[in-house]
Parts: sequence; C-alpha cells; structure tokens
Amino acid sequence: MSAALRRLWRDHRLLLAGFVLALAVMLFFAVRSVMFWVYWADPAHREEPIAGWMTPRYVSHSWSIPPEVLRDALAVPAETKRLTIDALAEARGVPTEEIIRQIEEIIAAHRATAPVRKP
Repeated sequence: MSAALRRLWRDHRLLLAGFVLALAVMLFFAVRSVMFWVYWADPAHREEPIAGWMTPRYVSHSWSIPPEVLRDALAVPAETKRLTIDALAEARGVPTEEIIRQIEEIIAAHRATAPVRKP
C-alpha cells in the first residue's frame, strides 16, 4: 500500500470505505447496463417468436412496444414482476396459446395505430 493510501485509511477509514462501496455499486450497475445493451443490440432478440417462458416486459422489448401497452391490455398489475406468459395463462385457466394470440393481437393493434419504436 502506498503511503498516501495508508494515511487515508488511518485518518479517514469510514470515508474511504464508503468511497470503495460507492465504486463497487457503480461498477455493478455499469456492467449490468452494458450487458443489457449488448443483449438487446443483438438482432436475434428482436421480434422473437412469443413463447410461454417470456414475460410481458420481455415481449415488449423484443417487439418494440411500450411495456405499459402490453401490461394494460393484458390487465397485469404494474407491481407484478417476472410473471411469465405460462404463469399468466395458468392463473387465468386458459391455454398458453390463447395468451400468445392475445399478445399478437395487441402488438398488431398497437403497430397499426402508433409508429414503430426503435430499440
């Protein structure tokens, strides 16, 4: 350890620990943001065929529609997190294909009335 760092640690231990913690949090969110950007920049993830494992938010990203449009049309509460299409179909007692059909209709209706949002 350099003399300056030792002196900082000796005289300002709490401040230095807080700074290191802030750097770690910043690094975590920076890496997370880059990973998100790289994933969605891949054309293979755009307009993927809708499947039961997907969440409505994932579908909205993939199909470039606002998440609230899909969430509101499916009547999914805003505070609901990570509800898959399979789980939504099971909760409603309908086949997964029925929910997928509804989502496809919502996407088509939205695109007919609104310009396509660029990812």
